[in-house]
Amino acid sequence: MTEDAATKDPAKKDMAQRWAERMTKVERDQSFPDSEPRDAATLMLIDRSSATPKVLLGRRHASHKFMPGKFVFPGGRIETLDRVMPAASEPHPEMQKKLLERVAEPSAALARGFPLAAVREMAEETGLLLGVKRAVAPQVPGKIWDDFAQASVHPDLANVHFIARAITPPRRPKRFDARFFTADASAVAHRIEGIVGPESELIELVWVPIEEATRLDMPTITGIILEELLARVEAGMGHDLPVPYYFMVDQRFFRELL
Repeated sequence: MTEDAATKDPAKKDMAQRWAERMTKVERDQSFPDSEPRDAATLMLIDRSSATPKVLLGRRHASHKFMPGKFVFPGGRIETLDRVMPAASEPHPEMQKKLLERVAEPSAALARGFPLAAVREMAEETGLLLGVKRAVAPQVPGKIWDDFAQASVHPDLANVHFIARAITPPRRPKRFDARFFTADASAVAHRIEGIVGPESELIELVWVPIEEATRLDMPTITGIILEELLARVEAGMGHDLPVPYYFMVDQRFFRELL
């Protein structure tokens, strides 16, 4: 098996095994009717302008049924229109290849749909539009992308990195096959004010050093992906680095590489 940023030496390899064990040991109610996981995408915005990299996290409203009050990364389900949204650049070939591993119906449209969904969800939940601002607006495929047309921002997929993939365990109330991406804070081309607030899905946004962020109140998988992100940063953030893939079989979590 190919070694990745977290498994190049015995100590880090042991850490990677502990991440999977931590996921296995989490107490979770698996008494719900089983369902197929839905494709989803999450974006971790990272600021590497100083010696200590920071990530952007949002805190969910306490009234939400799903992960109330938790710190999370902006994200959500893939929509059909995400696959056909025009972009200033396409996904890096290595990222595209990894996105299409272990999927039922691989296609170039699907591969670009994942990072585009992450970019769109970032805009919807935080008001931050990532991409390139141009004089001419992009020809958006539908209303869910109208903010980008109004701001003349074209998503820039070449600067998005695929960090990890994780599938929610069986028999949970909501199941996702989530792809975690990252992009540099310098990719923010436009900000829509008033998106985050007391009555919004995210009530606040915080920039936190990655190592400190893992101590916030967040889902276990979010904390582990943050540690994966830090290992990725330390390894140089190359598109050719293997991508960890977390999934459960017979009540045990596994971490394999794409």
